[in-house]
Amino acid sequence: MRTTVGIIGAGPAGLLLARLLRNAGIDSVVLESRDRAYVEQRQRAGILEQGAADVLRAAGAGERLDREGLRHDGIELRFARRRHRVDFPALTGGRSVMVYAQTEVCKDLIALQLKEGGPLLFEAEALAVEEAETDHPRVRFRHEGREDVLECDYVVGCDGFWGVSRKAIPAELTRVFERTYPFGWLGILADVPPSHDELVYARHDRGFALLSMRSPFVSRLYLQVPEGTDAEAWSDEEIWAELERRFETDDDWRLERGPITQKSVTPMRSYVHEPMRHGRLFLAGDAAHIVPPTGAKGLNLAVGDVVTFARALTYEKEAGSPELLDAYSETCLRRIWQAERFSYDMTTLLHRAPDATPFEDRLQLARLERIASSRAAETDLAEGYTGFPFG
Repeated sequence: MRTTVGIIGAGPAGLLLARLLRNAGIDSVVLESRDRAYVEQRQRAGILEQGAADVLRAAGAGERLDREGLRHDGIELRFARRRHRVDFPALTGGRSVMVYAQTEVCKDLIALQLKEGGPLLFEAEALAVEEAETDHPRVRFRHEGREDVLECDYVVGCDGFWGVSRKAIPAELTRVFERTYPFGWLGILADVPPSHDELVYARHDRGFALLSMRSPFVSRLYLQVPEGTDAEAWSDEEIWAELERRFETDDDWRLERGPITQKSVTPMRSYVHEPMRHGRLFLAGDAAHIVPPTGAKGLNLAVGDVVTFARALTYEKEAGSPELLDAYSETCLRRIWQAERFSYDMTTLLHRAPDATPFEDRLQLARLERIASSRAAETDLAEGYTGFPFG
């Protein structure tokens, strides 16, 4: 099998890249180790920055996004039983975000790829990326019970943290930057309309809480819990009671309860792998970087990576210059480190460390007070949340 770009992974990054390349007249093959149902059902991110939503629209994948997605023009911060709304358009020149689940992005892009794009092979397990340093790298993979080889001009690894792509970069050429946090998120899906029309980020002495949503009828909520917590150790009643405590305010706002349909615990970590390119192998998305979910940046960073690669390869095709491909890692990392910084700031602003002192508690409150009282501080948060420019 032969193609110009071999894409490993059919998450949103790999699928969007295939679409962008198709629109630029560049052929590709996508290899995905899981089956289609799994890809379309795995729960991940739910917030699209302004830029990510615009890219999907320009790629021809925005029809259902605009029909079913929920535009959000702000978030609410809660602390010391107070409520403060951050107005994104007023602070950023009109930018906003969209609530549209990663599962729905994948469904849209899969449908387009199968209808109009190149080969998309499900249950095709990538085994290794070989000869990345040459002009003709290849991907060894297993599909339908037999091994095969995908010959490429370029390989893009969109196969997540545990995939094979990053392993093809020699360890002596890499640097890894990592931080793990001593807490996680207990997340639930509940069949109940959201209790607020925008996301609510709550800082509480008992820990962080987040009110989010997947649709006008399905709520997504999170609680800060100790690292290593078992989701099943929490009863539904305990979860709702703790959410009510952490979201409590001095007005008459109330949290609506409903049947919990799913619960899980997400660990919290920051991770960056440098470089993101080795020869003709390029890393994108979680294969190269991970952020704590507080800043809603994971999916959006992956979009930025593949937009950068597609632009660079299109430039090479049209201008005959590898300049942008050579700058891929540096270009992506500038945006990634800003997102890492923003996600770290949001995490340390809102989560209470297990060993937090009264001094640190007061500093958190002072930071929140600053955002609530300073347009400059509020603007910095709004600009970070709605997204940093692509490239």
